[in-house]
This record gives sequence, C-alpha cells and structure tokens, in this order.
Amino acid sequence: MSQHTIIPLLESALAARADLLVDPYDGAARLFNGFYEGEPRLVVDLYGRTLVLQNYGDRPAEVRDTLTTTQEYLRQRLPWVRAVIVKTRHTSDEDARRGVLVAPGAGESLDRRIREHGVWYALNLRMNRDASFYPDTRNLRRWIIDHLADKTVLNTFAYTGSLGVAAMAGHARRVVQIDRNRAFLNLAKDSCSLNGFAINTADFQSGDFFTQLGHMKRTGARFDCVIVDPPFFSETSKGRVDMVNESERVINKVRPLINDGGYLITINNALFVSGADYMRTLDDLCKDGYLAIEEIIPIPPDFTGYDHTRTATPPVDPAPFNHPTKIVILRVRRKNQVS
Repeated sequence: MSQHTIIPLLESALAARADLLVDPYDGAARLFNGFYEGEPRLVVDLYGRTLVLQNYGDRPAEVRDTLTTTQEYLRQRLPWVRAVIVKTRHTSDEDARRGVLVAPGAGESLDRRIREHGVWYALNLRMNRDASFYPDTRNLRRWIIDHLADKTVLNTFAYTGSLGVAAMAGHARRVVQIDRNRAFLNLAKDSCSLNGFAINTADFQSGDFFTQLGHMKRTGARFDCVIVDPPFFSETSKGRVDMVNESERVINKVRPLINDGGYLITINNALFVSGADYMRTLDDLCKDGYLAIEEIIPIPPDFTGYDHTRTATPPVDPAPFNHPTKIVILRVRRKNQVS
C-alpha cells in the first residue's frame, strides 16, 4: 500500500476518534484498526503519548514503507506524541515481536502508565508481543467499577490485572488475581501502587488455572464475582483451555466458586467463533436455571471501526456482539438456593 492510499484511511480514522484525542492525552485507544478500516497489515494503538504500530504482514518487510508513512503522518498530526514503537507479529526475532523503538529523539521514552475512568494502570509496552493492557475491554472495566462495590472478586487468567484493578477502584471488598506469569502480576501490583490501593501479596497468585481452582474448591472458597478471560487456546499438564470448541468447560470449572446471586463474567476472544454459536453455548448452559444472561458488554468503536470508516467485516458474524471479542455478564444461582 502506498502513502497515497494509507493517508486517507488514517485521516478518516483520526477524524472519527477526534473526541478521544485531547491534549494532554493519558489514556489508551486504538487509532487505526486496519483489519476493518482498510489495511489489514497495520494496527495503530496509542498509550498515553506513545504510539504502538503493529505490523501484521505475513511478509513484514513489505509493510515497511507503510509503517514509515504512518509514523511520519501521525507524528505530524499529533505533535505531542513523544515515542513510537513497532511490533512485528510474524517474525522469529523476539525483540521485533516485543517492539522496537523507532526514530527516538532526545528525552523520548515509552509511557509507563495510562489513565482510564480516573484509574491508573501500569504499562510495560515491550513486556511481550502485546502491550500489557487491552483497551478493547474499556467498557467492561467501567461496568466492574460500577457494579462490584463491597463484592469479593476472583480474576482468572488475569494477565496484568486491569480487570481486577478496576474492581479495586470500584471498592470491591477483596480481589484475587491469578496468572501463570508472575511478571504480569507484578505489573498488576504496580497498578495498585499507582492508585494507592493496599497490596495483599496472598491475593496475587502465580500458578496454573486448574491447580489454583482445585485448591480453592477444596478449601471452600467462594466469590461474588468470577472473571474468566482466557486465551482462546492453551494446554498444560493440568488441563486444556479451548474457547473455540469447549468454552463451556472453563465456565463450568468456575461456577462452584460463585456465591448465590453472584456474577460470572466471561470473555471469548476466538475470532472464528460466531456470536450466534457462542450464544447457543451460553443458552444451553442457562437451561437448567442456574445461570442467566444478564448483559452483553459492547466493544468500544475505536476497536470495531466506525460506520463510515469500516471497509471490511470479521471473518464470521459476531452478532449479537459488535466484535469478535464477546463479553457476557451472567448471573449465578446455587442449587440449594433454587426454589
């Protein structure tokens, strides 16, 4: 794609997101979603004053000129941007996957935190191929802040803990975060420190999902809300997560840990699972009366693209969801509580 092609797409994308881009900017947003807005080899995210350009090209070198044009154009349009990194998805170079700082100037550095809904979240934009924070779950964090005051919360597959930190910001009584990677949980602790939240180290548990849940069940642990946001597929010696073919297995694993009347928040990121298929799975789980769908949380438009900027659709229809990231709030009843 030439600069004469990419620039009009970027112009349209920035115009649609004008209300997000207030200087000084300290949030996180997707400035250009090329999968839906005209250039599927390119995604641009903004974290504070750091641009993250993601090269999704199967042959990354062929996207180089587009990346250069994009960087130059965005730095001209957003002169307050102070750093740019490029992440290359399809490469064996670990540093390139984690992100390379390009065209650094004097005093430029990567942002280490962003603020959303008045809450600070710590960043490590080069921790891995992702950027350590997912802006697509922005609306879910708002829901968590608004609904989980005085609740006990278990955040499984926590990654860097943003959903758990949102619960703490919403005055949850206790939040337990579980992830296999301790470095991710340490970033969650940094987010707590940024907001002045007390850190109980016992509530940051590094370990396998299946092992941790087994221990909690044996000890009779219960929570008012359990959040399940797994990768679409993973496998360890303790068990398998397959959100394409067996999403109900993960949901059923956590149900015994939820108090009567509590919430189960489930997120399915599987691109090729249609919204209708996922809803059929949830409807089947709800047939016995112990689960009920309470709410679908939409993905923000900077991720989905806007009506006038979208030029493509997902590979399968996500309806009734507005994006392949499918977020559902479920209510839980316990058997001995059902009349």
